[in-house]
Amino acid sequence: MTIIGFKFTTVEGKREKDAIKGEVKVSSTPTITEVKEADLQQIDKKALSLRFEFITAYEPDIGVIKVGGEVFYIGDNSANVLKQWKTKKMLPEEVGVEILNYLFRRCLLKISAIAEDLQLPPPIGFPRVKPKEPATQTAYVG
Repeated sequence: MTIIGFKFTTVEGKREKDAIKGEVKVSSTPTITEVKEADLQQIDKKALSLRFEFITAYEPDIGVIKVGGEVFYIGDNSANVLKQWKTKKMLPEEVGVEILNYLFRRCLLKISAIAEDLQLPPPIGFPRVKPKEPATQTAYVG
């Protein structure tokens, strides 16, 4: 099971309100919209093309960022993945987990940059460096 390629095909961001007041809820949702066989002539192999849409919404009605694209996947079970998609519109769990984790990593990085440009909060928490606490000194009496 290997992801061998990735590309964004759409990027869209919109901020609805100038001032953000109160609590902001951020939710990110990836969706696989299509799975089909792809002939990758550059490497002379057949792969699966998984089209996706990834939406990060800022509530209440503050803004939305959408990205879409394609992931290329090669695996021993590609025929079964395609068959299950055609019959159930679902991916097998082991493939779905791998693809969704990959989408979260790639898309949230892109969306974080767009959110900064739109002056929206980042969709993921970043570590914060804090100053050291002043050391308390104790006197030794002896």
